Amino acid sequence: MNAFVFIEHYNEQMAPISREAIATAKRDLGADVTAVIFGSAGDDIAEQAFAYGADQAIVCDDDTLDDGLIEMAGPLMVEILQEHEPDVFLAGGSITGGDLCAWVAYDLDAGYIADVNGLRVADDKIFATHPVYVGKLLSEAFVSDGIQIISTRNRAFAAFEPTEDAEGDIDYADPVVDEDDVSTAVEGMEEKSGGVSLTEATIIVSGGRGVGGPEGFAPVKKLADTLGGALGSSRAAVDAGWIPYAHQVGQTGKVVSPDLYIACGISGAIQHQAGMNTSKVIVAINKDKDAPIFKLARYGVVGDLFEIVPALTAEFEQRLS
Repeated sequence: MNAFVFIEHYNEQMAPISREAIATAKRDLGADVTAVIFGSAGDDIAEQAFAYGADQAIVCDDDTLDDGLIEMAGPLMVEILQEHEPDVFLAGGSITGGDLCAWVAYDLDAGYIADVNGLRVADDKIFATHPVYVGKLLSEAFVSDGIQIISTRNRAFAAFEPTEDAEGDIDYADPVVDEDDVSTAVEGMEEKSGGVSLTEATIIVSGGRGVGGPEGFAPVKKLADTLGGALGSSRAAVDAGWIPYAHQVGQTGKVVSPDLYIACGISGAIQHQAGMNTSKVIVAINKDKDAPIFKLARYGVVGDLFEIVPALTAEFEQRLS
């Protein structure tokens, strides 16, 4: 089986979600993996891809692809897949990866399964598990004919440890769209500074309506900082203007899969659960013993978060010092 994996990279570093996609293609599908890399520093990214399990790479080392515009990347990826005809094309389920998968699936008239958190092979078919009905159920699907297009959920698959001195062959491709023919242009980018990325965090501490206001996030943030985690929130807190949208977890926010998710003052509406129900361990702190979040939590504490969270923080500070 041949798998082509789109590799995202930033600041000359391969994105974690792409490492995970390579690993599941090798481990769960038993595939021969070709990393597909667009943009500057392609050879350096290819070396990283080999270290994380790719067997070979196709590189378009052209700076017109640095901005990640789908109008530039989509036609090129379609041409590469038409030429090589792999069994499956995978990309991480980021905004870029999801857009690229949709473009490719449309142009190739191929089946696309998004937000996949499990893969297996049986009877020469690839079966992909993904959440449906706002995360209430898991559905296993397959594409009956032709190339299968898959985007993987962030942190749903474990990446391999890098191997030193790993090698592979590199082929090169040229852009198929002239930059002047694209109607969209990126004028500039500003990197967000401070804090831990929600989608890549192994620990997330979130606050909801129960924090009572912007100042109520102070103890929640302190616990997150103490644990080296990211600060999250429910939609209710964002809608109230207590915290920026960038922190929102849920169906209309970020979908996360940390090792530990601590929900403080969050009732656990189904829209919020859709964004965090694949967390490895969920801890809920809420005054309402009937809050839906307790049905999802492995550990639950019924009580005032303004008493419990500072106590937890003090204990962690003592144990981690």
